[in-house]
Amino acid sequence: MAQTDNKKFFENLSGAGKAIAVLTSGGDAQGMNAAVRAVVRMGIYVGAKVYFVHEGYQGMVDGGDNIKEAKWESVSSMLQMGGTVIGSARCNDFRMHEGRLKAAHNLVQRGITNLCVIGGDGSLTGANLFRKEWSGLLAELVQQGLIDEEASQKYSALHIVGMVGSIDNDFCGTDMTIGTDSALHRIIEVVDAIMTTAQSYFGLDWLKNMIGMVFALNGEMMLPTVKQDAVFYLSVCASDWVLIPEMPPEDGWEEKMCQKLSAKRAGMKRLNIIIVAEGAIDHNNQPITSEHVKNLVVQRLGFDTRVTILGHVQRGGTPSAFDRILASRMGVEAVLALLETTANTPACVVSLCGNQSVQLPLMECVQMTQQVQKAMDEKRFEEAVRLRGRSFENNLKTYKLLAHRKPESELPNSNFNVAVLNVGAPAAGMNAAVRSAVRVGISEGHKMFAVSDGFEGFYKGQIKEIKWADVGGWTGQGGSLLGTKRTLPAKHIDKIAEQMRKYNINALLVIGGFEAFLGIMELLAARGTFEELCVPMVMVPATVSNNVPGSDLSIGADTALNAITFTCDRIKQSASGTKHRVFIIETMGGYCGYLASVGGLAAGADAAYIFEEPFDIRELQSNVEHLTETIHPCGLSLTQPVCLCLCSCRNENSNENYTTDFIYQLYSEEGKGVFDCRKNVLGHMQQGGAPSPFDRNFGTKIAAKAMQWISKKLNESYRKGRVFANTEDSACLLGMRQRAMVFQPVVQLRDETDFVHRIPKEQWWLKLRPLMKILAKYKTSYDISDSGQLEHVRRPRCHPIVLQ
Repeated sequence: MAQTDNKKFFENLSGAGKAIAVLTSGGDAQGMNAAVRAVVRMGIYVGAKVYFVHEGYQGMVDGGDNIKEAKWESVSSMLQMGGTVIGSARCNDFRMHEGRLKAAHNLVQRGITNLCVIGGDGSLTGANLFRKEWSGLLAELVQQGLIDEEASQKYSALHIVGMVGSIDNDFCGTDMTIGTDSALHRIIEVVDAIMTTAQSYFGLDWLKNMIGMVFALNGEMMLPTVKQDAVFYLSVCASDWVLIPEMPPEDGWEEKMCQKLSAKRAGMKRLNIIIVAEGAIDHNNQPITSEHVKNLVVQRLGFDTRVTILGHVQRGGTPSAFDRILASRMGVEAVLALLETTANTPACVVSLCGNQSVQLPLMECVQMTQQVQKAMDEKRFEEAVRLRGRSFENNLKTYKLLAHRKPESELPNSNFNVAVLNVGAPAAGMNAAVRSAVRVGISEGHKMFAVSDGFEGFYKGQIKEIKWADVGGWTGQGGSLLGTKRTLPAKHIDKIAEQMRKYNINALLVIGGFEAFLGIMELLAARGTFEELCVPMVMVPATVSNNVPGSDLSIGADTALNAITFTCDRIKQSASGTKHRVFIIETMGGYCGYLASVGGLAAGADAAYIFEEPFDIRELQSNVEHLTETIHPCGLSLTQPVCLCLCSCRNENSNENYTTDFIYQLYSEEGKGVFDCRKNVLGHMQQGGAPSPFDRNFGTKIAAKAMQWISKKLNESYRKGRVFANTEDSACLLGMRQRAMVFQPVVQLRDETDFVHRIPKEQWWLKLRPLMKILAKYKTSYDISDSGQLEHVRRPRCHPIVLQ
């Protein structure tokens, strides 16, 4: 879309005269508050009135103080809070016609005809029914004399937009639901803690992953099945056995499981983890409970056994960075969707498709979600897995590939040797990627070799064979257990070629950041001199900076974002009870502003200074004035007990002159008498810690796909007893583009790369920067001038089948 078209569109982006109500319904999920905050602030930004509906549909039925107008300040400090501040409740009244009639009356009294519902499929289905009945409900209200004909005509259409808030990730049509990632964080934290203590004993620990709740519906007890949570987790957890409803165990599973546990115990494995998902069943649809499995193991094997039920721990706690960003994007998109609706527009749900927010027909998504349960009830389990979506299916395949080692006699013998190494700075998730690559390679029949300390260790001969068991327990380890350095191969290319000849290395998997990208290019350039380098090579991006061309995301970036987000939360909390304070926070990333921008959005920062978007002293001064107005509005007396903590993020190389110290001194001087200033350089803590669930899963899946590509290329390039590969497509980078894993020849990525500043020339996340500005201050303009790359188009109304 041309710039003039964008400006014309945004000039017409007005919610003047409209009223929007936002409510949360059903079970709470982390990130709901971030969604509410985004709806309120985006609604106010476009000039609409925004109302809270407290206690979900019950509050809408009861009316009164349950429906209150929201102000800009009403959602301050909500971003980092778990649960839902505006409340949620199960509402039987809304299921009845009389209840919906009362709700319609309460909305019409306030002129509300735009409803944003954050909840599960049941809540969204109820909202759609309400929309369909709206005109009939208004007619009844007129007939009863509760509203006049004029009001009935003025508010004749109800517009509904939904956002799925559910830790189950069980809604078809979206890659992720609000709350899923945070729930996975809770699961990971608990299991990591269990593994730490249980490895000290010869015991067996059980984890029951309880995703939903038992609830009553029309007098009948129903148990919601576990959805993607368990599969997402099991694909990144070294579990020994998993029981989920979508993959019932075969007949005789009890004996097979006990045999496996007994064999592992004979191998001196101290810890066994079994995940029993809520709703787990066998092929006869009979429930499998954790207590049943515990009794089975105790009776047959006599092992010391424990049961740990996570329960509502998964719903609690502060939302992850991913959920805050997802919910913020969805909230803004929901308001845009309401502004674009007409009287004939069907209800839609805002979903995530790769890196894009899309609007999908609500009931089509609901119907497909219900088809999954129907397939389960009818024992069509393979179809149920397919209906869950491609991501779910791939997670399940990856788990099967990595969790169960085939006997040596059943493994193919490829006679190929594959080396794996880490290059560049350490990034959380590297070890998960190495584990995945090693085990997939062994499953493919290859002999796997580990190279220590990157290319430096390569030319020094720090190479050894690595076995299946050698990478056990690596998934949850931070840093790089192989060791990694920034050394590039060009100066020692002859020695590297010598080592490849010595160990007969037939393929290379390089896991790392920008140095890994440069290293692959240097190896590729030396192929004409050293035939040993004419082998398949693939790079997997792993860097907290997320600055590798050819991939929207890198392993480690999500963990770094969470470190930034939670540190900002603690910094804000440290100011509680003090006078007004502004923090200047410096993030890593080199010249890439990803961490500063996206971390700023997740942490609720008021500004993020980055290299990609040049700034000057006038903008700095404008930001100081904005902070002053925010803290000291309308002559607010500083003696009043009002605490406000604000953050500004700065990328470490955003400007050589406007350094963190300079900005700190400027803010300190200009804010005298209004606020004081502090600075924090987060430094290497962004590279440390255990990898997040996203990075564990991403590293596992992308490395598995890379190894499968290597196997294919090895077979294609094997001629006359040797491997010879010298085409462009034999040296690739495997990256995530939107929602697809794509292999791209590294030579073709040259034109996409700014080698001086070590960043891609185009970066998708720049389109998120206007969101941060809008949610921080409503005086910003929402057009292409904010980022230079913002592109708002009317979202495609895709069919959920397309988004599997």
